[in-house]
Amino acid sequence: MPDVVIRNALICDGSGTPPFPGDVAIRGDRIAGVAPHVAGDGRAEVDAHGLAAAPGFINMLSWANASLLVDGRSQGDLRQGVTLEVLGEGTSMGPLNAAMKQEMAERQGDLRYEVAWTTLGEYLDHLASRGVSCNVASFVGATTARIHVLGYEDRRPSRRELEGMRTLVRDAMAEGAVGLSSALIYPPATYSDTAELIALARVASEAGGLFISHIRNEEARIDDALDEFFTIVHETGVRGEIYHLKVSGRPNWPRLPGVLARIEAERGRGAEVTADIYPYTASSTGLDTAIQPWAHEGGEAALIARLRNPATRGRIREEMVLSTDPGQILVVGFKRDALKPLTGKTLAEVAAARGTSWQDAVLDLIIENDGDVGAVFFTMAEANVQAIIAKPWVSFCSDAGSYAAEGIFLRLGTHPRAYGSFARVLGKYVREERVITLEEAVRKLTAQPADALRLVDRGRLVPGAFADVVVFDPAVIIDRATYQQPHQYATGVEHVFVNGVPVIRHGEHTGATPGRVVRGPGRRGGPA
Repeated sequence: MPDVVIRNALICDGSGTPPFPGDVAIRGDRIAGVAPHVAGDGRAEVDAHGLAAAPGFINMLSWANASLLVDGRSQGDLRQGVTLEVLGEGTSMGPLNAAMKQEMAERQGDLRYEVAWTTLGEYLDHLASRGVSCNVASFVGATTARIHVLGYEDRRPSRRELEGMRTLVRDAMAEGAVGLSSALIYPPATYSDTAELIALARVASEAGGLFISHIRNEEARIDDALDEFFTIVHETGVRGEIYHLKVSGRPNWPRLPGVLARIEAERGRGAEVTADIYPYTASSTGLDTAIQPWAHEGGEAALIARLRNPATRGRIREEMVLSTDPGQILVVGFKRDALKPLTGKTLAEVAAARGTSWQDAVLDLIIENDGDVGAVFFTMAEANVQAIIAKPWVSFCSDAGSYAAEGIFLRLGTHPRAYGSFARVLGKYVREERVITLEEAVRKLTAQPADALRLVDRGRLVPGAFADVVVFDPAVIIDRATYQQPHQYATGVEHVFVNGVPVIRHGEHTGATPGRVVRGPGRRGGPA
């Protein structure tokens, strides 16, 4: 007897083939059957008439590494159907040395947690042991390996140091990291050259992992950044994915067709290259990205010291560059309570209120906040977002934490993508804009990323697969979060199962925490 039978659903099995009416049976943590009709009764039955059933969605770029430590329910994403959070863009929660652990403990903002682990595998096990409602996986960050060995120095590693970095990556892959990540616009990752990245990516490739990268430039020099990315793929034979593919800045928008053509040409030559996207025209990162990399050497404390020094501040100010007009940038992420009333204002408004330039506003805010300030940058074209979404080799991400619209999380400024990315795909880009079909969207939310990550028994509704299942209403699912009011749950997801356990029932969280660590193909003893 199945534990659960989902009846009368529109089955979107993740394959991309047209959906069909049918039932899904769950026994234990696995799918026991998918058919037009499953005979016999389940111990529990879910009437899904008028609803779609699909594999649980996969968030290819999640920043839930801290939010899940504070609240393991993962409500922001689970209420959209996300059952797997893939962590680790450029930096990961391990491996850490003593100095890194101290820095992680000291530089926390509103979300507070004990740093009770050292390696990446220990972090993932710690997270699961505390109880999480979703599954978790992680890349090992190339930047994390660099900081572990070199700190925040702007130099090339020696041969011995590079081998130490390779050993850290090799150990993390053996612990189950799904691959190697880089985020090359952020110091100290900016200090890494292509040869260093090749050396690390080769280790990940040998373990069957994916190399995934926030490429070095997404603006006027995006072709140079693609050259580097493709070189790493060619030199190592690694599978490659581009994080949150975009072309930023109005003058650069016409470059997108050429970018897409280059990626498709590489795929046509046999390279396993994919990408992901969040479905918004605004990005979100720190204001300190306007500051040239040299000023970041030594880490955040060293940067702030330079900003307090009139001589170095003058040079920093003179060299600052923004990707868009200050009136198109919202400041949203502050640690200090005194600055939180500025949340949601544009950088131009803040500068005008202070009677200063945007450059000095940025520098002063970073000093006053004792660290970087999160911001939302309106830099992309809607037509380009739709063109990327339409590509069959593109999956989806939030590039955000998974929060709850309550408690401590309401103190955080964030981007609406934290609550809306996946529902927005199904509501806006499937139902309203018809950029892709329902079955294609589900494939890109499930089987596409599962295949890129080489996950076992995830991403498809087939007998024997893990019972990560989302039941949603395709006629009403939609994101509700806005830039001014981001802490709003998406609507339209009725039921979610993680490893066979109901975590969302009739749109509400059950409190269950059945999430597990999902490990990559290089895991010592095999993937899990």
